[in-house]
Amino acid sequence: MSALIPNNKKRGNKKPLLNMYWMYGIIILSLIGLYYFQDGSQTKEVDWTEFEKAATEGYVEKIVVLSQNGIAEGYLTPEGAKAEKFVDNPTSDGDKKIECTIPSAEKMQDKIDAWNAALVAAGKPEIKVNYEKGSDLMKFFWFFGPILVFIFFMVYMSKRMAGGGGAQGGIFNVAKSKAKVFDKNNGSTVTFKDVAGLAEAKVEVEEIVEFLKNPQRYTELGAKIPKGALLVGPPGTGKTLLAKAVAGEADVPFLSMSGSDFVEMFVGVGAARVRDLFKQAKEKAPCIVFIDEIDAVGRARGKNPNMGSNDERENTLNQMLTEMDGFGSNNGVIILAATNRADMLDKALLRPGRFDRQIYVDLPELTDRMEIFNVHLRNIKVAADLDVEQLARQTQGFSGAEIANVCNEAALIAARNNKQEVEWNDFMAAIDRIVGGLEKRSRIITDDEKFSIATHEAGHATIGWLIEYGDPLVKVTIVPRGRALGAAWYAPEERQIMPTQALLDKMCGLLGGRAAEEVFLGQVGTGASNDLERCTKIARAMVMMYGMSPQLPNLNYNDSTGQEYGFTKPFSEGTASVIDQEVMRIVNEQYERAKAILREHAAQHNKLRDMLVEREVIFHDDVQGVLGERPWKSRTDEIMEINRKEEAKKGLLPPPDQKDDSKIGDDKGEETGSDEDDDAGTPPPFNK
Repeated sequence: MSALIPNNKKRGNKKPLLNMYWMYGIIILSLIGLYYFQDGSQTKEVDWTEFEKAATEGYVEKIVVLSQNGIAEGYLTPEGAKAEKFVDNPTSDGDKKIECTIPSAEKMQDKIDAWNAALVAAGKPEIKVNYEKGSDLMKFFWFFGPILVFIFFMVYMSKRMAGGGGAQGGIFNVAKSKAKVFDKNNGSTVTFKDVAGLAEAKVEVEEIVEFLKNPQRYTELGAKIPKGALLVGPPGTGKTLLAKAVAGEADVPFLSMSGSDFVEMFVGVGAARVRDLFKQAKEKAPCIVFIDEIDAVGRARGKNPNMGSNDERENTLNQMLTEMDGFGSNNGVIILAATNRADMLDKALLRPGRFDRQIYVDLPELTDRMEIFNVHLRNIKVAADLDVEQLARQTQGFSGAEIANVCNEAALIAARNNKQEVEWNDFMAAIDRIVGGLEKRSRIITDDEKFSIATHEAGHATIGWLIEYGDPLVKVTIVPRGRALGAAWYAPEERQIMPTQALLDKMCGLLGGRAAEEVFLGQVGTGASNDLERCTKIARAMVMMYGMSPQLPNLNYNDSTGQEYGFTKPFSEGTASVIDQEVMRIVNEQYERAKAILREHAAQHNKLRDMLVEREVIFHDDVQGVLGERPWKSRTDEIMEINRKEEAKKGLLPPPDQKDDSKIGDDKGEETGSDEDDDAGTPPPFNK
């Protein structure tokens, strides 16, 4: 752990001698000096005649002769200040002075002697005399010091606003691009070996890197390298990681910048930064420019014509379009960009010549997930008998970032339980923790609620086991996790096309919990809200997107681009009524189907319910022992059966009387969080 603590005593970590605290100190000292030294004294410059008159009439008590400056200062008595009205406020505190220019100190002394003789003859006190060299330096400091400090402070703040250093342009540096440059001296350590899966995407990106390394191989055949490639895909699939690998593999400069870096509060700054970015790129060509989250500036133009703030973003986009493919030469500069929302981008940005390729980075398949697990398990001490393939099957629908989180969470759980290596149960507990939330055994649940939750979850398990397209069951639990009071965990098959019956079976399985409550309890509760929401979405998609309704066949009212319909509906009010009726009909039919199945297998359902009440968790083998073999066995079922036999040989399966294996890694010391119970249905743990 000591290696993670930064060593502040190293030579390179010393703080600069001049910082903001020094500036504050100088300002405070200046104010204190002005307070103590500017004590209310008032000085008025007069001619020699007035000065001599004040001295001969006894209104001057002391004269200070500044020999180097040729000035005589006369300190007035209170009577002199009032009589001669040399000052604006005679009653104020501080000295009242008059000063005049003298020809020389010697002649001034003769005059003072004459004045003193006349004052003594008149019975008045003599004038005291003091000779000083005099200097304007202190006077200059007290008059102009605060102004100089203020100017210095403004210059310093302008440098801070610009990102440091007056050599970079001061406050005018705001128009400079904020791109990070990676080259041979400052390169990325990520390579293509660190990018697991993404085989098709890596082929296209590697081709760009290969062209920059060996351009003759392509130019001899007359081929031209694509000017740009757009990485599109869901969050966490590895788009930015792929760009980092390009930076690590390419032998050319790599400029990285985020789309939000172009956005600034000053008008015209975005376009100026685009120009500066491409200016740097052309100077370093051949090079690669990577713009992450390009949708921040690349959204379709003209959607909000009345919004003034939209003009600045559109100006930035216009400048980017011009730089990417305009009249100016842009040879040797390749643009990489990444976004999660390609449907929001402007069509002019997506055309060939700007982004010639759109590389879709999808959620990883089974083989890809196995590779990702192997990458993230390099530095984790795992058990020798860990089945990585089965882990990949248990994490269908997970992105690369989520798989990395599973590996890290499993290691934390193993360390929390003082294990020497990370085992299978730790990974299962990690998956449960990430998907379902923190296990909350401290949540207070009454016996009636526990019986109702067990009835609900047993209904899901029974329906899912008996329907044709039901997903293979892993376990059923009534231990609260997150917002869910119970859950049924599945390992769904990876299907690219869903037939109509598969969607109907999915809805029937979702409604199994609510149907069991009505059939066996005589009333329904609020715990099925999540099931009803997902079921309604499937039914509406069948009617409005997939054209699976007999009343509205072969019609799709969905706009995948998000740019066509706006605030208007693509159908009439009569069609909207038909859509509502069809959605209601489909949902009601599957609900009645679920109730019929449960009535037919009431004894088996009740047995599963009682097992849940007693043990809180039941597994695939327990359900199989009650309901028998599944009527329809899928390929996933066969693979899971093989894996279970292997696990049984190794002693990994829990005995029949063991409770929830997810107790391994249970965070008993953590807070329980929300007590909401509106998601007591089955969340989709592996089918996102």
